[in-house]
Amino acid sequence: MRKALITGSAGFIGYHLAQLLLDEGFAVIGYDGLTDYYDIRLKERRHQMLLQNAHFSAHIGMLEDFDTLHALALAERPDVIVHLAAQAGVRYSLENPRAYVDANLVGTFNVMECARELGVDHLLMASTSSVYGANTDMPFSEQDKADTPLTLYAATKKANEAMGHSYAHLWNLPTTMFRFFTVYGPWGRPDMALFKFTRGVLEGTPIDIYNHGEMYRDFTYVSDLVRGIRLLIDTPPVRPESTTDISPNDSLSPAAPYRVVNIGNGNKVRLMDFVEAIEAECGREAVKNFLPMQAGDVPATWADATLLKDLTGYAPQTDIRDGISQFVGWYRDYYQV
Repeated sequence: MRKALITGSAGFIGYHLAQLLLDEGFAVIGYDGLTDYYDIRLKERRHQMLLQNAHFSAHIGMLEDFDTLHALALAERPDVIVHLAAQAGVRYSLENPRAYVDANLVGTFNVMECARELGVDHLLMASTSSVYGANTDMPFSEQDKADTPLTLYAATKKANEAMGHSYAHLWNLPTTMFRFFTVYGPWGRPDMALFKFTRGVLEGTPIDIYNHGEMYRDFTYVSDLVRGIRLLIDTPPVRPESTTDISPNDSLSPAAPYRVVNIGNGNKVRLMDFVEAIEAECGREAVKNFLPMQAGDVPATWADATLLKDLTGYAPQTDIRDGISQFVGWYRDYYQV
């Protein structure tokens, strides 16, 4: 039985990935700090559901706590590490930047040290579409420069990519970084737009709409996202013998077994269309509070997901209306509204 260590296993994406891997016959070791960035009861419930499978184990610890993480990695000796845990949130990085340095820089270094010592088959680590920063040419391609981050959150994730490349080069550690594009779906994070908008519509309280609604996002349904990760697990990069071995569309490094992959739906959706779909699903109109653009935010994201398709044969395809329907159904059930 293949064994995967997932950091952030009580998180939104970590929970869904762990469930998928368990369904496919993996043993999954979960590691999560259960921080109170949002309602910890949601995190605890995700772990409780995963623990119904005998092949899942839950371990509580912070990424910054190297001794605890290292002891777990040595005891379990996973074949694959999927590093999803991080201090998330673009806007929160304006309020508490040190949390991002601790979790995303120090914590990721600790994960890489464990992967190096164990010599895992594949290290996969989460990045974000936010690394594209001030880029305006869309759709965003992995080949594009990403040197203009607009928040510390994005900067720490870009640093993670650089750190990952160095370890892949020095230790011949197969490493894949995936850049997520606005993930949504059941069991999602309360700080994300879909959660806040659905709550506001159902409760009749105002929802904040930035840049007066003139924003676009490439919304990626969580089941599509974790399917992409699952397929990438079986697609570890191999250090090329020469640059001629790298196809023009591939982000494979010429100096390391290292690759960056976008995971996005490949479509940009206007924010107001997103809000209208939530209203339609909830059966009532939102009270809208239109605001200017918030510091650190970007007006649009849009993924070129060609490389994911080339590597795995898979392309995310859930329609935004179907995904919102699934989320609102979960929300009503979970909160009994």
